[in-house]
Amino acid sequence: MFFKTDIHSHVVPGIDDGSPSVERSLELIGRMQNWGLEKLIVTPHVTQDTFENTPEIISEAYGKLQAGLQESGIEIEMDYSAEYRIDEMFVEQLEAGIIRRLHGDYLLVENSYIQEPYNIDQILFQVSMKGYHPILAHPERYMYYYNKLKRYDELHSNGILFQVNLLSLAGYYGKEAKKVAEMLIEKDYVDYLGTDLHRRTHVEVMEKYLQSKDYRRHREKLEGRIKNDEMRGPSEK
Repeated sequence: MFFKTDIHSHVVPGIDDGSPSVERSLELIGRMQNWGLEKLIVTPHVTQDTFENTPEIISEAYGKLQAGLQESGIEIEMDYSAEYRIDEMFVEQLEAGIIRRLHGDYLLVENSYIQEPYNIDQILFQVSMKGYHPILAHPERYMYYYNKLKRYDELHSNGILFQVNLLSLAGYYGKEAKKVAEMLIEKDYVDYLGTDLHRRTHVEVMEKYLQSKDYRRHREKLEGRIKNDEMRGPSEK
């Protein structure tokens, strides 16, 4: 792996659609270490009506993961935040001041897969006014942008950073998502990469991708350009 810090994964056990247990989390993290990753900022979902995770719920589950790592003798730099769906619950947590930052003043946010939030520009402006820098998770996966590619230009020019999934570049989500991810690379819009790792299937896809010509091609274009490793070291929360 040509970067050492992953900023997007779902290996906090038992609180979203990622790892179901500490044991599975340890297995997944061990495989991630084998790729050369040295720091993981883990990001469970915070989504209204689906994964209504509070800071207390996330902290408790993360504590169990930390204890498991210590007991297993796995040494890796860890931190946690969340992947915040842009919805009413996110706005409520933002206003209540209980958002957990990704690192420094950065936040990882995501859209609905069904449609763009009607008030996304207003909400992202609120995020900026609170002093945060929003990073939009996997913009290449929102199919409603495929017929209006200029929306990517608008969002990025408005200061919204983009985090593309390595699984997209591997073709896991289909040809169109891969095509759009590669377009974002060509436009120099890819600010961060993420594994978005949830399960063993993702591990298998990733390990095949890391041995591929596609990976070498993507690495050549992205190495030295993405900002993942700027999130090493301690972060003020």
